[in-house]
Amino acid sequence: MLELGYFLQQCLNGLSLGMLYGLIALGYTMVYGIVGMINFAHGEVFMLSAFLAFLAFVGLQDAGVMSLAVCIVGMFLFSMAITALYGYALEAVAYKPLRSAPRLAPLITAIGMSILFQNFVQLTQGAQVKALPPLLTGTNILGMFDHFAVTVSDTQIVLFISTLVTAVVLYAVIHKTPLGRAQRACAQDAKMASLLGISVNRVIAITFMMGAVGAAVAGVMVTLYYGVLDFYMGFLVGMKAFTAAVLGGIGSLEGALLGGVLLGLIETLWSAYFGADYKNVAAFGVLIFVLMVRPSGLLGRPTLEKV
Repeated sequence: MLELGYFLQQCLNGLSLGMLYGLIALGYTMVYGIVGMINFAHGEVFMLSAFLAFLAFVGLQDAGVMSLAVCIVGMFLFSMAITALYGYALEAVAYKPLRSAPRLAPLITAIGMSILFQNFVQLTQGAQVKALPPLLTGTNILGMFDHFAVTVSDTQIVLFISTLVTAVVLYAVIHKTPLGRAQRACAQDAKMASLLGISVNRVIAITFMMGAVGAAVAGVMVTLYYGVLDFYMGFLVGMKAFTAAVLGGIGSLEGALLGGVLLGLIETLWSAYFGADYKNVAAFGVLIFVLMVRPSGLLGRPTLEKV
């Protein structure tokens, strides 16, 4: 199908998927920008946040809360708060003791924490798939193109707003606040920042928590958008979000969102026109091509090693 309306609808769907990737990619790029390490347990942090949102909804319903708006706000607040604590604990257990160790050590530890989180959710929530009925069922018609109605759902609208608000808040914190100046100082030279009175440990811990909050927003939106959860869902989504961060330029907030949107569009358009069997091959193939042409990513800057 080559109709304009069908193409526009798939672009809109790809933009929605890409924003989910971008929200998770923000955590990867923030942690890497500060400590120069990849948090490969971040996908499982996203998975935990989705289950927390599910539990918050069930708990509010059991408590007799019937207002949909209150339930959704409660899902966001509960998931963001608890996931931030998970991010703090992850940094304290898996990264802080190994900060001066060889780079391979925290990588292996992060993979171990990823497996730990998966099994923790499997044991506490069971291996069965959790399903949540659609909460936002409204659909809005944007226009008719070639007799094809292009629509946007209420869930997609909430997703767009949530992503933009999260990105703007993180950008403002990093570029307009004393905490952000401390984060940028630690990213540039942690030892010098420490000599200037900045608590490097505190800054890194808060950065992990901020990245976890971005993953929590994505987890809530996945719960609302798809309504299907399982303990293994964080692995592939986490890898794709990491791909988005690298594609856009690891260490760049704008690059994380750009990479997520591009990855979502590639997957969706490939699935729509060529079938979903090889959508992952197409996405990772584009990543390989971009890195061959521009190793630092689309918006990343080449790093210089001091010798």
